[in-house]
Amino acid sequence: MGQVPSATRALRVLRFLAAQPEPVPLERVTAAVGIPRSSAYHLLTAMVEEGFVVHLADEQRYGVGVAAFEVGSGYSRQAPLQRIARRPLAALVDEVGQSAHLAVLHGRDVLYVLEERAPGRPPLVTDVGVRLPAHLTASGRAILAALPAAQVRALYPDRSAFVDRTGLGPQSLTALRTVLTDTRQRGHAREDGEVTEGLASVAAPVLDHNHHPVAGVAVTFLAGAADPVALATAVTRTAGSLGRRLGAR
Repeated sequence: MGQVPSATRALRVLRFLAAQPEPVPLERVTAAVGIPRSSAYHLLTAMVEEGFVVHLADEQRYGVGVAAFEVGSGYSRQAPLQRIARRPLAALVDEVGQSAHLAVLHGRDVLYVLEERAPGRPPLVTDVGVRLPAHLTASGRAILAALPAAQVRALYPDRSAFVDRTGLGPQSLTALRTVLTDTRQRGHAREDGEVTEGLASVAAPVLDHNHHPVAGVAVTFLAGAADPVALATAVTRTAGSLGRRLGAR
């Protein structure tokens, strides 16, 4: 019983941080949760050590950590999301004649949880269970573009966080921010040859009732052999349909 109040406070802190548009100072946390400053500090320190909270020392603010996102995205990695998405993804493949897949964010990678292959299309590296760098994939960029800037910064603290496959793609946080800004302005994510030479992808995020990206829907095609704008329209429509089934408005 002695651990219950601490667990309750930790969950309240996490819920409060998750609801904020950006990291907040310690005083905001103490006021929102109703605990003394010293208690809040020790609680946040423990949550930082476990990865559920990130401390931005230069700004003296606290935000949601990667571990919290992984717990929250656990639902999307399990059967419910796959069952919801299977028929819409198959319908998308029938409509566009290209292979499609569903991926979720797992740390700095995307994990592919569902794939529908189009007949006669080239084999892809996006088999179910495969992980690829999120910053290089269209599905990963779609998800990252819908996350708060502070969370993206926590995922990519320095250049060592950026891996390379084909010599293309962002290799710094500044470059990634430019890609994500373009993604938001365009309304969908793209990649061209950054995962596999000769192949391109377009993707859109699946948003839940909190407007949080739980997955990315993507279509992959031979570069130059299809209209990415037309494909993006179909992909965005499918992602929106999945989001509505998850309670998104």
